[in-house]
Amino acid sequence: MTSAFRRYVTADGFSQFGTHVTRVALPLVALLVLDAGPLELGLLGAAEMVGFLLFGLPAGVWVDRLRRKPILVTADVLRAVSLVSVPIAALFDALTLAQLYAVAVIVSIGTAFFDVAHLSFLPSIVTKEQLPKGMGTLESVRSLAVLFGPGFGGWLVQVLTAPIAIVADAVSYLISAILLATVKAEETPSGGRVSLMEGLRYVFGHPILRLIGLAGAVNMFVSGIWVIVRPLYLVGELGVGAAGYGLMISGAGVGGLLGALLAPRVIARFGHGLTMCGAAVLMLPLFVLVAFTGPGWRLGLYPIGMGFIFLVAVMLDVAQGSYRQAICPEALRGRMNASLRFLMWGSLPLGGVVGGLLGEVVTVHQLLWISCLGSVAAHLPFVLVRAVRKLTVTGDGGRVDSGAEEGSRA
Repeated sequence: MTSAFRRYVTADGFSQFGTHVTRVALPLVALLVLDAGPLELGLLGAAEMVGFLLFGLPAGVWVDRLRRKPILVTADVLRAVSLVSVPIAALFDALTLAQLYAVAVIVSIGTAFFDVAHLSFLPSIVTKEQLPKGMGTLESVRSLAVLFGPGFGGWLVQVLTAPIAIVADAVSYLISAILLATVKAEETPSGGRVSLMEGLRYVFGHPILRLIGLAGAVNMFVSGIWVIVRPLYLVGELGVGAAGYGLMISGAGVGGLLGALLAPRVIARFGHGLTMCGAAVLMLPLFVLVAFTGPGWRLGLYPIGMGFIFLVAVMLDVAQGSYRQAICPEALRGRMNASLRFLMWGSLPLGGVVGGLLGEVVTVHQLLWISCLGSVAAHLPFVLVRAVRKLTVTGDGGRVDSGAEEGSRA
């Protein structure tokens, strides 16, 4: 891999690490400092992802029209500046839920542009053959961030308070911006007018991308409920402390790291389709295992179950991510990624609101079961659709084989 890729990965590492610190600290600010309930946490979770719903598709147009590196740098700076306002307000005893919502929305808008540009920028610094390895490296970095970020974030919350812990994320975004500014890459933006809806038409016209998008939308809707369940159940119901809460979340990073390291080899051995299908099969019973999390020894089911879930989930992510990057034309890549992000991440705030409303009428443990069974349903299409199992990337520009071209028949 080139020096440009190494800088790109290092920048991603700083950004991901800080992001996972904030994913622990921000809901804990609401829960412990501002005494938020299930509905308030649901609204905060929705605010953290609403940027994908509002700006996911326009972000794809910008990414295809303009150079991607300046978009990445600007998004990092925007997120850093908005996050710094939280500890400043806390120092003056002026922090409110309204400010947390506003900061979460601004960060989510920056993240919407960053993520679309980030995914679309990768093929500019690696070859198509290197995409599985490149995606695997990025997933390794993300898994390391999941492994160490939440635990570090929980420790910071316990030692420095939750608002001050968010400073770590702001600093990480600034470091990421500086590193990305030094990356050298050959970019060929269209520069002209491009259609906002062309990315959606491309995704829905392609049977495998359509399946990835719709299954991902269901999965992320359920993840919106997870955002609420996790602190309410582990901290509120089971009495896990801030540091312990961070460590519980970090357990997923161990599995994710192993999955990222194994994914390129598994894809090379079995192909993209069988990797997706096999990973989905393994995830189904693991979600049920997590649903049995409870007091005493059953508390260990959460980190163990989530660790194994992340192991196979990362394999699925690397397989589908490298597949879609390989088959999509350069001129459409930004809008294709934006369309999928819009479908997937745009459904997460809706799940957060629904989860918050459900949390007012059902018990937290019942909400955990709803989340787990919803995750099972989200991954069933990868198991049941025959075209997924026959899927591969060929040497003729990345077109899918005949099995995928036939459509998504079971």
